[in-house]
Amino acid sequence: MTLSEARTSFRLAYVPGVTPGKWVRIWNERLPDVPLDLVTVSPAEAPDVLRNGAADAGLLRLPIDRTDLSAIPLYTETTVVVVPKDHIIAAVDEVSTEDLADDIVLHPLDDTLGWERMPGRPANERPATTADAIELVAAGVGLLVVPQSLARLHHRRDLTYRPVSGAPESRVALSWPEDETTDLVEHFIGIVRGRTVNSTRGRPLSTSQPAPERKRPDADGARRKPAGGKATGRTAGKAAGAGKSARSGSGGGAKSAKGVKRGKPRRRS
Repeated sequence: MTLSEARTSFRLAYVPGVTPGKWVRIWNERLPDVPLDLVTVSPAEAPDVLRNGAADAGLLRLPIDRTDLSAIPLYTETTVVVVPKDHIIAAVDEVSTEDLADDIVLHPLDDTLGWERMPGRPANERPATTADAIELVAAGVGLLVVPQSLARLHHRRDLTYRPVSGAPESRVALSWPEDETTDLVEHFIGIVRGRTVNSTRGRPLSTSQPAPERKRPDADGARRKPAGGKATGRTAGKAAGAGKSARSGSGGGAKSAKGVKRGKPRRRS
């Protein structure tokens, strides 16, 4: 029995900015007897948390070292630049990396964008974390380019952000140890991929009553004849119409015979 199978709950790690709330809600609806525990981890420590068994699966940012880990990319985030509200960039809808050439662009040590070449001018020192970089932006030291979810996570009333074209994008993925693809992991994969309850892989972890079978109408849409032999619906209507026509026909014939004129009788010679 593996460590994941021995647990009575499912542990999900996630990095800052990722919001697993919708998937957690669906999990609780489908598997109410298996609690889902959330574990917040930094991007740097997320792969090791999965490898050492501290979590069953994790929502993290690519790229990562894929050794011994499976990963399913889920979505790609918009990249934005965080600026003070009185900065000239706040007056436009979008900028490019070239538009940042004259600004100091901060590059925190926990950066998740994987730049090949940073835009703008470098600061004297790299901030330790994204949170530290946000504080420096608020102090007017420089600007910060991050995934949009991190800009929202560290929102301040004196700061705003705008999309940046030409910048790397952050991809969020679901990852887990490739040798620990348990039934619980399969169920969570099904949830994030939008599978229905009936299409989720793995052994069922809860029972439910099957949906009642719907009765199909006859091919021609007519009602079936009941066991008593009396016709109903359109069949009864046709029979009644036929009987009425028959009575009308016989009455009309009698009226026609009565109305025939008889000729004068011949005289006998």
